[in-house]
Amino acid sequence: MTLPTRTRIKICGLTREQDVDAAVAAGADAIGFVLYAKSPRAVSVQRAAELAKRLPPFITPVLLFVNAPATEIIAACAMVAGATVQFHGDESAQDCAEATLNNSRPWVRAARIPLGDGARDFDLVKYANNYSNAQAILLDAHVDGFGGGGKAFNWSLLPPNVNAHLVLSGGLTPANVGDGVRQLRPRCKTLAVDVSSGVEAVDAQGLPLKGIKDPEKIFQFVAAVRAADQTTT
Repeated sequence: MTLPTRTRIKICGLTREQDVDAAVAAGADAIGFVLYAKSPRAVSVQRAAELAKRLPPFITPVLLFVNAPATEIIAACAMVAGATVQFHGDESAQDCAEATLNNSRPWVRAARIPLGDGARDFDLVKYANNYSNAQAILLDAHVDGFGGGGKAFNWSLLPPNVNAHLVLSGGLTPANVGDGVRQLRPRCKTLAVDVSSGVEAVDAQGLPLKGIKDPEKIFQFVAAVRAADQTTT
């Protein structure tokens, strides 16, 4: 029997109670909190712990770090029960193992995929092998600094077969996530998607309000993923 495809969904960069509640109501599988002080979406670990307490059972809090000391990561995880760690900096596999108590806590490793034709030269198969203890490899666009900056890389240039669970991120919106799911799902073990800027509110001039989510966009994003699941095998 062929089981239906189900793409898991993470909404990242949350800072407010109402946004956490909207993501849960929409059907998100995971909620991301950015513990990187230089990010405009950063929250303190105390705030992340407070927001994570709103989560019902079986929805995973994810703590995003960039080149943080292992002691800091271990202490943060002690405050947020059941958290997955997301490494978004220059961490080696050894760094990841140390910060997750020899891989006893699940973790995800971000791969920074070059924009444009450079995506073709990124050896994702080797990268996934180097971080084989990761629960998944998250694919984000390589821009200045850390994080995708709302940019999408060229998904079509990724390898046709990667023996890993992948998380597609970087520049996703309700309008394009369906295409991303259809392109990437056949190339990996399982696929998840991760969105932040693509579901944020905007001000009167149309500029993004970083860290402030738009509940309607969250619901549209989840609906687009579920629609893509119906057409992907």
